[in-house]
Amino acid sequence: MSRDTLLTKPGRLPLIAPSILSADFARMGAECAHVLGAGADLLHIDVMDGHFVPNVTMGPDLVRCLRRALPEAFLDVHIMVTDPEQYIDPFADAGADSLTFHIEPVLDRHAGTGRAPLSEGYDVRAVAERIRARGMAPGLAINPPIPVETIFEFIEVMDLVLVMSVNPGFSGQAFIEDVLSKTRTISERLRPDQRLQMDGGIKPENAAMVRDAGCDVLVAASAIFGRPEEERAGVIEALRGA
Repeated sequence: MSRDTLLTKPGRLPLIAPSILSADFARMGAECAHVLGAGADLLHIDVMDGHFVPNVTMGPDLVRCLRRALPEAFLDVHIMVTDPEQYIDPFADAGADSLTFHIEPVLDRHAGTGRAPLSEGYDVRAVAERIRARGMAPGLAINPPIPVETIFEFIEVMDLVLVMSVNPGFSGQAFIEDVLSKTRTISERLRPDQRLQMDGGIKPENAAMVRDAGCDVLVAASAIFGRPEEERAGVIEALRGA
């Protein structure tokens, strides 16, 4: 299946997306090739700007290197940044297949709850359209504290909705089970060609509840990359529920 149809016309569900945030950065190419060979469907790439989240990670250059090393891989880029618009062209040029950005930066931060109306920040629909125009699948992410209703009006223009099951910034955090109510609500609003992704603290022990709540793209970081190579295929199958 070609990269551009993996999300809209998947050959199997759920899709398993190892987050390379927990990979060995000194062996990144080999680590990514290994998990794909072990049965993973796509690679999840977490980008943090040090402003929206309290960490700084990878950028377009890493995506460019992965594209060169793994030309057939689906590169699922999740940008945890204050201004997603400035990253559209760099990641498109680098070879990203999907680009997921967050709803939170356009909320009125003065309210402090995420319940306020949208501010004069970036236009969510326009960002999604620009992402699609550059040949990438657009995605929208929502953090645990934000009411799910905040994103309802934007779901229709997305190929993917990402529900964070931890507060973003670092891998290895504990899973927040309460967010499963969000995925149940969102899943009822999705078309067959849209995917529902969850990221944060997912492991074989809780994967069944994540799948049952409607998620069909499971992101796992330390649960996969934290295991010896010979165990990773088994972890991926356990996440998939095979």
